[in-house]
Amino acid sequence: MSTSNRKVEHLELCANQDVESHRDEHNLSRTGFDDITMVHNALPDINIQEIDTSTELLGHKLAFPLLIASMTGGHPETRDVNEALAIAAQDMGIGVGVGSQRAALENPAMEDSFRVVRDEAPDAFVFGNLGVAQLKEYGVEGVRQAVDMIDANAMAIHLNFLQEAIQPEGDTDATGGLELIEEVCKKLKIPVIVKETGAGISREVAQKLCKAGVAAIDVGGVGGTSWAGVEVYRAQEKNEFTGEHLGNLFWDWGIPTAVSIIESNISVSVPVIATGGIRTGIDVAKSITLGASACATALPLVRPAMKGAQEVKEILELFLAEFKAAMFLTGSATLADLTQAQIVITGRTGEYLNERGFDTSRFARH
Repeated sequence: MSTSNRKVEHLELCANQDVESHRDEHNLSRTGFDDITMVHNALPDINIQEIDTSTELLGHKLAFPLLIASMTGGHPETRDVNEALAIAAQDMGIGVGVGSQRAALENPAMEDSFRVVRDEAPDAFVFGNLGVAQLKEYGVEGVRQAVDMIDANAMAIHLNFLQEAIQPEGDTDATGGLELIEEVCKKLKIPVIVKETGAGISREVAQKLCKAGVAAIDVGGVGGTSWAGVEVYRAQEKNEFTGEHLGNLFWDWGIPTAVSIIESNISVSVPVIATGGIRTGIDVAKSITLGASACATALPLVRPAMKGAQEVKEILELFLAEFKAAMFLTGSATLADLTQAQIVITGRTGEYLNERGFDTSRFARH
């Protein structure tokens, strides 16, 4: 199957099938956010109308700390989806990413499905996207071509080796990936973000990436879309037993998002972006208190984007209202205040972090 056709197939599966990580045996989200309790402030002493939700990420101002995560592009049927996402991002004052631009590097006729994002979001923080595997094939010049295609403010290099290991056509040669990322960081004139795609980033990998020169780390933890799960449906359609078996077995493989935020934030000096099961404004607030600089979400916007920009904006407006309410109820007038809000970490997330050597008591700030 061509890269272009695979992109629209992925989009349709995400819209029409249950592709999220399974909830655990206690019906808790795999993200770990259910184990995070924000300490309620009964006397917040602030006016909710005066709360400042704005922030900066890589030199760009955001109206609130949420991005539209990299989603799609690379097929004519994806153009309208990217157009809707871009219009919403522009109107809401937030950032937006594009899906992997590999299809457009293979076939320039697909460039318009990506270029529409910059056309419709001229003032937004827009970031490009290529897989680390494409760095071997196309090199720095290919990355520059992807940047120019959308006049990108930053470039995301995605790590998706879990998905690659399950895809029958997957690229499973992971050798030299860190060196390739380091070369791109040195030669590209815009910031480089490295992002996982649903299996999380550990402290050790975060440290290696920071040393390589990345400008930000997108943790892409467990709890949101499972790309192993997506591959299950593809394998079923093609009667590929091995792919279906591996996808089911590894459906929930990886590091929970809440854990990955802490592992990355404590270990590096660059901004951390929280993705992987960000489903409400409370998830955004929890992520900020854990150390994230911003969050990103994708799956909740897929179906709305197929209907139009207004539907996407309605979802984003809910995120903003929820986020502002969480700030108010913790007495946080600004994001700087929110980073100091008290939280309590319990359950499996607390146990996981303690086993990894992290002191969770520091979040119960006094």
